[in-house]
Amino acid sequence: MRIALLACLLASPLFAADDAAWLQTKGTLIFHDAFEREETGTGLKDIGNGWESATADRVPKLKQADLDAGIMKIASATKEAGHAAHIHHDAGFADGGVIVRFKFPGLNKAENLQLGFVDRELKDVHAGHLCYAILSQTDLTLTDRKTGSMNLAVKKKHADDAAAKRKPDPEFEAMLKTKTQVTPLKADTEWHVLTLVTEGDEMRFSLDGKPVAAHRSPGYAHEMKRWFSFLANSTVWIDDVKIYKVR
Repeated sequence: MRIALLACLLASPLFAADDAAWLQTKGTLIFHDAFEREETGTGLKDIGNGWESATADRVPKLKQADLDAGIMKIASATKEAGHAAHIHHDAGFADGGVIVRFKFPGLNKAENLQLGFVDRELKDVHAGHLCYAILSQTDLTLTDRKTGSMNLAVKKKHADDAAAKRKPDPEFEAMLKTKTQVTPLKADTEWHVLTLVTEGDEMRFSLDGKPVAAHRSPGYAHEMKRWFSFLANSTVWIDDVKIYKVR
């Protein structure tokens, strides 16, 4: 991936941290997987090592995660399942993050990767979706879903407005836009290492050791990121995953 950012942005104090080093020196490695095994089937737990494929039961005859030569090759049956492939593992931290080696194999035009954190015990947010980084072919999105689009009060307001045929409240929609930040980032088909961390109310993303984006929003400060989740709408390869807890 070639990073399309302004030099002044990279020079900002906001981007000063080496987040991989921060995780490794300040944090504790709580999970590591290099996928050196074979999956046992297509079911919920058949990836092994504690992973669960939350969409497996929708398409039990289709393989959405193939462990091949130390690589988890995700091929989402999005159309058949009615949902992008969703694969998750226990995490458990307030501050911390992940280091992931990944690749878009170039098998589909719109390959993307959504990864982030979930707390299914949180009842006022749809499915506990907290916050995500979303890599597309053209950009990177950092988004606070807890106080943004997945908040049940937000979803109810949108549904009520639609039912009453009311125009959206401009101030409310402007507030929601602050929950998301988009940074230009052009994809390729090479292997890369990403680092995604949350520290207080900030989420940060680095690629191959270079800071790319940082965003502040209240939802990032949620005290318990219980799951680390991948979502992919087509194909993506994952070679190595490390989860760290700092606090």
